This record gives sequence, structure tokens and C-alpha cells, in this order.
Amino acid sequence: MNKLALGTLAAAALLVGCHTITEELPTQPSKAPASKGVVTVSIPVIPGTVPTPVPTPVPTPNATPTPGPGPTPTPPPSGGTGGCGNPIPPEVSRMNTKIHIRGANRYMLDTTPIVGPDGDYCRRIGFTDGRLFCPVRTEGSPDRVACEAYAIGVAWDTGRTGPTWYRNGKPCTTEAATGCENHEDNQYLLYAYAGGRYEACTKDGVCGGVDVDR
Repeated sequence: MNKLALGTLAAAALLVGCHTITEELPTQPSKAPASKGVVTVSIPVIPGTVPTPVPTPVPTPNATPTPGPGPTPTPPPSGGTGGCGNPIPPEVSRMNTKIHIRGANRYMLDTTPIVGPDGDYCRRIGFTDGRLFCPVRTEGSPDRVACEAYAIGVAWDTGRTGPTWYRNGKPCTTEAATGCENHEDNQYLLYAYAGGRYEACTKDGVCGGVDVDR
């Protein structure tokens, strides 16, 4: 074998050996997925230890109370009647209105509240003649003024205890405006300067009238 042939064979053997070394090199290990670091542990359920959920309370609407029967009316005590004692006057049924004094320039009218029909009340306050209608008290009774005030109320135009006076349906204020005028001291008296229909009325609208011709 000549030198050329030996050189060719040696070069071929070197190439084959290099390929074999490359094929036999160890392969790189593949990367494993990184761990997330979370460990899941199952917790065993122990019977009887799970709390029972408490239902949310539902508010109960307030019950509306049923009104009971009203109290039985009773006469007010003497302290609530302005000094009028027992027996308490019943409701006024009419007003006795009349001409009290006839003067040259004016008349003076007078009115008295009358209660009834109540024969028992009239007898108890001193009227023993069997009448059914009577004033709230007899003349001279110490509480007559207080009992009349309790029965009649207050005049709406003057604010004084006693009736409200009218002439021909209009309140009496001054002589010039209405032809009549309230007495300066006594609400049960009235000055009449002109003719017409005069009426005295209680707080409950019970009226009594008289015709004046002047």
C-alpha cells in the first residue's frame, strides 16, 4: 500500500471517529416545571363539630293595640268648674232675654240661662214648686256666678264670661256701628240704642231673643 492510500484511509477513519464521539455525548436533561410551593392538605371533617347556621331573625311588625271602651263621663270636680259646686248644672236649654230698663236714650237688656227639663236638678238647688225648667242657681246662691259661667262659657267678642249679644244677626260692638253695646261691667246686660231683634247666645249656640221697638 502506498503512502497516498494510507493517508486517505487515516483521514476517513478520523471523520468516522469524530461523528461517533458527537453522537455519544450525553443529552441535556429537560427542565422540570417549577414548583409553585403550595401544598394542599385535606382536613378531615369531624362529626358534630360543624356549626349549625343560625337563621337571620325577621322583625315582627308592631301590633296595633285595640282601643278599649271609653271612660264613663262623670261630673267634673268643683276645682274644674270655676267654683261651681254640686250639683253641676245640665246643659242650657234656652236663654230668657228681656228688656230690663226702658230709658229715654237707650234700653237695657238682660238675659238669664235656663236649664231643663230637669225637675230633680231644680228641686236639689232649691226650687221646690215642681218646676222642670230653672236658672242654674237660686238668687243669692254664693256660687251662682260660677255656675252660670260654667254653663254659658265666654263671649267670643269681649272674652268675658257670659253670652254673646247680637242685633239683627250682627255682634253688638258700638252704638255707632251696630246700634247696641255691651255693658261695661256685666256681660249679661246690653245697651240697646236702636230697634231690632236682639239675641243672647251661649258658647254652644243656644240663643234667646227679644224684639225692641225704638
